[in-house]
Amino acid sequence: MEVLSLFSFRIKSARLQKGFTQQVLADAIGVSKQAISQYENGKKKPESTTLISLAKVLEKPVDFFFRPIVTPLGQVDFRKRASLKGQKLEAIKTSIQDKLEPYLELENYLGIQASFSNPLYNKIISNLEDVEAAAVCLLDAWQLGLNPIPNILEMLESQGIKVIESKTNLQFDGLSTWVNDNIPVIVINGNFDNLRKRFTALHELGHLLLVFPKDSTHKFIEKACNRFAGAMLLPQKVILKELGIKRSKISLLELIPIKEYYGISLAAIVYRARDLDIFPDGVVKRFWQWRNQSEQHRKEEDFGKYLGEEKAYRFDQLLYKALAEELITLSKAASLANQSLSSMKTIFTLI
Repeated sequence: MEVLSLFSFRIKSARLQKGFTQQVLADAIGVSKQAISQYENGKKKPESTTLISLAKVLEKPVDFFFRPIVTPLGQVDFRKRASLKGQKLEAIKTSIQDKLEPYLELENYLGIQASFSNPLYNKIISNLEDVEAAAVCLLDAWQLGLNPIPNILEMLESQGIKVIESKTNLQFDGLSTWVNDNIPVIVINGNFDNLRKRFTALHELGHLLLVFPKDSTHKFIEKACNRFAGAMLLPQKVILKELGIKRSKISLLELIPIKEYYGISLAAIVYRARDLDIFPDGVVKRFWQWRNQSEQHRKEEDFGKYLGEEKAYRFDQLLYKALAEELITLSKAASLANQSLSSMKTIFTLI
């Protein structure tokens, strides 16, 4: 991509991330809408003072507009509400690229080669029982055991999956995709609580790893990925041990410790138990009636709290390693992290 067209791509990308129209951006920096259109179409380049204004209004470092790597996303399967479309959807896509490119650029500085192998590549998911078997296989292949996974985002990154948290529209849950056909990427909404992050990340992992027959419906695939997330959080052997084989009634006081220990919501526990025929429909119906009584019940407030942390650390670790090894400058590090140089100087201490 030529410099001018790359520059044009960056301006449009940053504008979409802010949710600005061309007119709003033009008014903010004191130029015409036509000028913004010309910048984005590669017909004109802004003066240096206008460029500085653009960077300030769009909250990007100046060298963002000249960043050399453009990362095309593969097929993207959004988990989103039907009302999320058009410019809002494009804003999310450009935000993901904006976060992913510095990640890959850092790996390039450090000489890290992308490598990922799918342990489930030869397991075709034709029914939901196949999903249970796939979850057991993955837990074994990645040596995760049956104990709770303390930080799923960190676990995924340790297996070679790029995890990005994007604090964006609440109508967006998450997505999974491949970059250059060999780099798996999972994006989750950073505005969600830890329980929702955990389930969403594993649902998206299902989209990445599970192999479905070509005639599989979207509904079946979504159901299978939900089943996969539940099986990873609460394996069949574990939930049978916790609840028993068959139950006709259940107390919330039994479910809350499971929620707190395994990091899975009450609702997901109930669904998981129903899927495995531990709970009959009557138990599920009574739980749903309780849940719908109030917003407090729907949010599960005051009904147990998972105290674990869900955070992806790898980008920061790579950034500080590259700085310590003097592979990048403080200025470059600030640009990659989308921070000011002064704040980077404040937080980085070399020993």
